[in-house]
Amino acid sequence: MPGLASPLNTRVQFLPTATLAALGLVFGLVMGLGAPLFTLDLTDRGYGAGMVAANSMMHAVGALAIAPFMPRLALRFGPKRAIFLALMGGATTLLLFPLSHSIWPWFPLRILLGAFCEVILVLSESWLNQITDNHARGRVMGLYSTLLSIGIALGPALLTLTGRQGNLPFWGTAAFLFLAGAAIMAPWMTSPPPVAPTQQRLLRYLWLAPIAIAATLLIAMLDGAATSFLALYAIQSGWTERAATLLLSIMLLGATFMQVPIGWISDRTNRRYLLITLGFLTCGGALLWPVAIHQPALAYPLLFVWDGAFASMYSVAMAAAGNRYRDGDLIAIYALCSLAWGIGSFTGPAISAAAMQASPHGLALFAATLCGLFALLPLVLKKSV
Repeated sequence: MPGLASPLNTRVQFLPTATLAALGLVFGLVMGLGAPLFTLDLTDRGYGAGMVAANSMMHAVGALAIAPFMPRLALRFGPKRAIFLALMGGATTLLLFPLSHSIWPWFPLRILLGAFCEVILVLSESWLNQITDNHARGRVMGLYSTLLSIGIALGPALLTLTGRQGNLPFWGTAAFLFLAGAAIMAPWMTSPPPVAPTQQRLLRYLWLAPIAIAATLLIAMLDGAATSFLALYAIQSGWTERAATLLLSIMLLGATFMQVPIGWISDRTNRRYLLITLGFLTCGGALLWPVAIHQPALAYPLLFVWDGAFASMYSVAMAAAGNRYRDGDLIAIYALCSLAWGIGSFTGPAISAAAMQASPHGLALFAATLCGLFALLPLVLKKSV
C-alpha cells in the first residue's frame, strides 16, 4: 500500500541509526566508568602514579595495534559481525580483571580491551556514516559524538552507584557490552556488504582525506591538553581549585550541546567554508583566553562556545569524508584517524606542558596555533572537502 510505504521506510531507516547512535552512548559509558575504576583499584592496591599511568597507556597500545588491521577485519567479518565479536570480547575481558590478584595480567588485558573498544568505535561510526543521507549526515555524526561524550560523563556517576568494591563494577560494565551485542544482532541491523578499500596501503589515505585525519589529530592533541591542563592554567591565573574544575566542566558541556546544532548548519551549508570558519573562530577564541581568564563572567561562556565549535570540527570533517568515500575506503580513513588519535593523545599533553613552562599563557598560544594551522588546510586544499 503506497500510503504505508513511507512511514515503514522511515522506521526501518530510523532503527539502525538509533541503534548505532546508542552504541556510541554505551561505548562512552564503558570508557567513562572503566578509566576511574582501573585507576582507583590500582591505587587501592598500593601502586603509584607511574604504574597507574603505564597500565592506562596499554589501552592506547591496543587501539594503535589494531587500527592498521581494521579494513581487513571489516572485509573478513563484515561490520555487524566484527562489532558483535568485539562487544563480546570486550565484555569477556572485563570479567577477567577481578579474577587476577596480580597486577601483571592487567597489562595484556588492557591491551585487549583497547583493541576491542577501537573496533567498536571505528566500525560503528563508519557504518553510521555510510547509511546516513548527506542532507542529515552532519546532525547524525554530531549526535553520535554528543552521545559518546554524555556516556563518558555519566560513567563516573554510575561508578558511584555500583561502588568500587567487589566485582559489581566489572560485571555491570560487561553487562552494557552484552546488551549492546544483543542490539547489534537485531534483525533490522543490516550492515553494508564488506567491500575492499581501493588503496592497498593505508597511508595512501593520508593524501586522499587529509582534512578528516588532520581534524582527528587536532582534536586528540587539544582534547588531551585541555582536559589535563586547563584547570591548572586557571589556578595559576588566580582561580580557586573548585572554580577551575567548574570551568573545565562548563567547557566540556559546550561540546555536548553544540555539536548537533553545528551539524545542522553543516547539512545546509558548504562544509569546507564551515570548517574554515570553525578553525579561525577557535583560533581567535583561544587568543582571547589570556584576557578572559581574569574575568570569570567572560571565561565561562567563551570556553563553552569555544569547545563546542572545536569539537564540532571533527564531526563536520567526518561528515564531509562520508559524503566523498564509501565502504572499505571510509573504514580505511577511520582506521588512519585512529592512528592519528593515538599520536595526538600521546603528543598533545607533552607539547602543551612544555608550552606552559615557556609562557604563562602557553596553553592558549598552543591551542590558537593548532586551530589556526588547521583552518589553513581546507582553505588551501580546496578539493579535499
